[in-house]
Amino acid sequence: MTGKRVPFSVLDLAPICAGSTAAQSLANTLDLAQHAERWGYHRYWLAEHHNMPGIASAATSVVIGHVAAGTRTIRVGAGGIMLPNHAPLVVAEQFGTLATLYPDRIDLGLGRAPGTDQRTMIALRRHLAGDVDRFPQDVLELQAYFATPESGGAPVHAIPGEGTQVPIWILGSSLYGAQLAAALGLPFAFASHFAPAELDNALALYRHRFKPSATLAQPHAMAALNVFAADSDAEARRLFTSLQQAFLNLRRGMPGQLPMPVDDIGALTSLPERTMLEHALSCSIVGAADTVRKGVADFLARTQANELIVTAMIHDHAARLRSFEILAEIVAA
Repeated sequence: MTGKRVPFSVLDLAPICAGSTAAQSLANTLDLAQHAERWGYHRYWLAEHHNMPGIASAATSVVIGHVAAGTRTIRVGAGGIMLPNHAPLVVAEQFGTLATLYPDRIDLGLGRAPGTDQRTMIALRRHLAGDVDRFPQDVLELQAYFATPESGGAPVHAIPGEGTQVPIWILGSSLYGAQLAAALGLPFAFASHFAPAELDNALALYRHRFKPSATLAQPHAMAALNVFAADSDAEARRLFTSLQQAFLNLRRGMPGQLPMPVDDIGALTSLPERTMLEHALSCSIVGAADTVRKGVADFLARTQANELIVTAMIHDHAARLRSFEILAEIVAA
């Protein structure tokens, strides 16, 4: 599709589908990861969300361990850990342990948002205002915990953790993350799958301001994309309505399990809601193989991303597997 081979990865929100359970969701996550590994996907990332009835990856590091234990070669990581919710030392110990158990396979993507609502944030024993302001310092603290210790170093150590050099990514949906990733010389992943407004500006800013570091010599940008692939355009559009309903329910303040698809999303939405969905989910490729092939190629040409990370909130697990399989066939070709 382009002159160079761009790695494709999976972002899994571990959806709990309507009529199903968290246990089934986590079983589906491992099954998808095992298929993704066989199909040649590069990374398998899970995201931290709290108080969400339709997402089973709240204890993100635990689910990462579940996936890493059930796979052999694919990189597994967080896309991401919401750092304001956690003390950096705890994150360093968790991911240092994962990196010790699964060497050279663990990634740590860091987000600045709490990934939840105000009341849940308080239940997490954190206070948003001060902790968000500390985000850059917390990232630096994490890097120090993962570094190889020097003689006479700091009195606090992450064990396991120190010396593991767990790769850190900065995640973002605005210009803030792009600026921080550039200043620290870290790889950057943009959440264009649900917040596309600043995608082009963020990537341009990141590349323009990037400062080489011991971690990274050149800017490395990943963009997120919804891909709903099926054997026909019509079936893919129907599968896509599950995500549309879930996103709309969240905006209405009524988050729930991932809904079953419907034949006509228009019957459930007002014109302003459809306009909102069209904008928020504009980085979505929905269709059969030819449609997906062209859409992905156009997105790569637009973003010049070094990697793509793909998500698909599809209600039926078999259809979800098929969607990722179709994309893998396109990439392989």
